[in-house]
Amino acid sequence: MTTPQAHIPGLIFMLAGLTALGPLSTDAYLPAIPSIAEGLGVSIHDVELSVSLFLGGFSCGQLTGGPLSDRYGRRVAVFSGLCLFFIGALLASLADSISALWTARILQGFGGGLSVVNSMAIIRDRHSGRESAQAMGKMASILMLAPLLAPVLGTLLLELGSWRLVFYFLSAYAFIILVLLMLRLPETRRKSSTPQPNPFRAYLNVLTHRSALGYLCSVACAYAGMFAFITGSPGSYIDYYGASPALYTVLFGLNIITLLGCNQLNIRLLHRFSTQQLLQLGQRIQLACALLLTLSFVVLDAPLPVIVALIMVFIGVQGFVIANGMAGTSEFFPHSAATATALIGACGFGCGALAGSLVGLLGDGTPLPMILVMLSMTVVGNVLGSWLLPRKQTAQTCQQ
Repeated sequence: MTTPQAHIPGLIFMLAGLTALGPLSTDAYLPAIPSIAEGLGVSIHDVELSVSLFLGGFSCGQLTGGPLSDRYGRRVAVFSGLCLFFIGALLASLADSISALWTARILQGFGGGLSVVNSMAIIRDRHSGRESAQAMGKMASILMLAPLLAPVLGTLLLELGSWRLVFYFLSAYAFIILVLLMLRLPETRRKSSTPQPNPFRAYLNVLTHRSALGYLCSVACAYAGMFAFITGSPGSYIDYYGASPALYTVLFGLNIITLLGCNQLNIRLLHRFSTQQLLQLGQRIQLACALLLTLSFVVLDAPLPVIVALIMVFIGVQGFVIANGMAGTSEFFPHSAATATALIGACGFGCGALAGSLVGLLGDGTPLPMILVMLSMTVVGNVLGSWLLPRKQTAQTCQQ
């Protein structure tokens, strides 16, 4: 049900633009890594560390921004985060040493996480139930354009100037989003008659709520499977199967297109099915794809088209798992939606980092480590989801 607040034209687009800070800050930056290493006189590995530091800052920003937003309001958290992101991007553009770049990227990541965590919370403030999941699905569909366009944009900026131009663009982008939201975004946080719990208690409330924990674990494992693919796909597609970098970009983009399609399908199906039903449908499909991937590679030594097709479906049904998982979790905490969303994001990035690290540690020059980690994370997600999510809720939700 939609809350009785005035309709805000373009709100979903503005929130998608806010959330795109994350993928733009990583994907547009990746093509510039060799140039940054050369410009600062350091190794590529030193510059690659700045990506991890950004993601670490991003996770900490989410954990901080959730309780801050629930206590003081969405506008305070969004605008504070965007200002920090803007300053961090400018400092990165002026960095003359790797330590200065590291510091700037941590600040940039923290500000990004502080602001981005509010996107889902604002949607939850204005919608509930199926409408919340539909709105999140629409935002995710728009947001999926960022990973497709960001590498192209980063390459174009490098052609026009130095790597510093990438950070000038990011600072300008943050400033534009800041101005738009200052002019158009009202305060959406609902005032509660009860005092807000401290952040640790708020996070504990989410972690001790059985159904919310079931949604959270499902989303976190879905993120882990996706990051396992992202980490292992360049070595699998390019090194093992011999695909060219240009072909790899096309094959990677096919996953985004499938994800867009599944997001749209999820939005339509929410008129007939509950968020829990669709989330668990996505989990079952992912498990089937992961099993087929493992069997086809180990037993049949499947060619690249078979691997690509199965992974496209695996990544595509993330549109069922993540949007419904986030909507389902925040549904239990209407007065602390940002806290719940922050915990989902932090757990998702944490599990994703763990899965990516496992793929790297187990790397043997074949796609097998990537496939096995994807399978393992999917099995864990299905088991925890089935165990923690109530069986009777599905039928009750459908009757409403």
